[in-house]
Amino acid sequence: MTILVTGAAGFIGYHLIDRLLREGKQVVGLDNFNDYYDVQLKRDRFGMLRQQLSFIGVEGDIARFEELNSLFERHDISTVIHLAAQAGVRYSLTNPFAYLESNLTGFGNVLESCRRHGVSHLLYASSSSIYGANVKMPFSVHDNVDHPVSLYAATKKSNELMAHSYSHLYGLPATGLRFFTVYGPWGRPDMAYFSFTRDISNGIPIKVFNEGRMQRDFTYIDDIVEGIVRLHDRPPTADPQWDREHPDPGTSYAPYKVYNIGNNKPEALMTFIRTIEQKLGKEAKLEFMPMQPGDVEATYADIEDLTRDVGFAPTTSIEEGIGRFVDWYRSYYTSREAVEELLRVGRS
Repeated sequence: MTILVTGAAGFIGYHLIDRLLREGKQVVGLDNFNDYYDVQLKRDRFGMLRQQLSFIGVEGDIARFEELNSLFERHDISTVIHLAAQAGVRYSLTNPFAYLESNLTGFGNVLESCRRHGVSHLLYASSSSIYGANVKMPFSVHDNVDHPVSLYAATKKSNELMAHSYSHLYGLPATGLRFFTVYGPWGRPDMAYFSFTRDISNGIPIKVFNEGRMQRDFTYIDDIVEGIVRLHDRPPTADPQWDREHPDPGTSYAPYKVYNIGNNKPEALMTFIRTIEQKLGKEAKLEFMPMQPGDVEATYADIEDLTRDVGFAPTTSIEEGIGRFVDWYRSYYTSREAVEELLRVGRS
């Protein structure tokens, strides 16, 4: 049977598919290669996946239903891991329609395609940003999340509600995955750790929001992938103990479940920056800024359900994870610069 991964050229999608292929799975990967960030980075990820025979790479857009449904008709898809989305909290402040199209219309198309083609399990990316104005730590899937502070977070909350409706109406087993600040090699250039590394390397001051008083549950990419892999062949079932008078948001009478996947160990932003400095061997120039609209001061994942159900908890320290990222960053951009210089010389 075939696994469909949307957002296949994305950061998490690339690493997940690489792991699935190494385990002998047949994977169809879909991506629209939008220009939200460096398209060449996406092309390079996708190109590496295409070197493996059990991978079928498709360029397409989840926001176009007929195109997506046709993909399901061409392949015997048993499981869908939906990672495609318009990402980024700050970008949603200025480009709201990108989020409505991809995260709402696109996700609705994924749900309907899964229903029409009898998919046995849909796993989809949610986000730690869904906790919004909540301050009780650690963040638990059993707490209500009704006060998002960004449109991005609101669309992810909407995805969970939409998935539940399909679980209720059509019996579609659906698992929501709330990721906490994912980082690592082949990461997203719009993420803070990536831009910090780039700017520190080039002697450019870095902007540190909320005067540096931020905490994040930084989670290394391999730990995220491990959590997904352990869950992908465990479709949720109805919870017979679910109480309609005291509804639990993390589970349901329908085949529906939500998990946090986080490091379960929040780190101060300044500790994270100092670790990057140490790995680069270069001191950062800091420009302290007020809190950005849509941001939250701290994130901290309660992963009790994940650990109980699949026996896994992330273990990668930020020292180890940042070290791997910095090594990749230097290698990748040194290689790209060399290739671009050869092309420039050839054109001249």
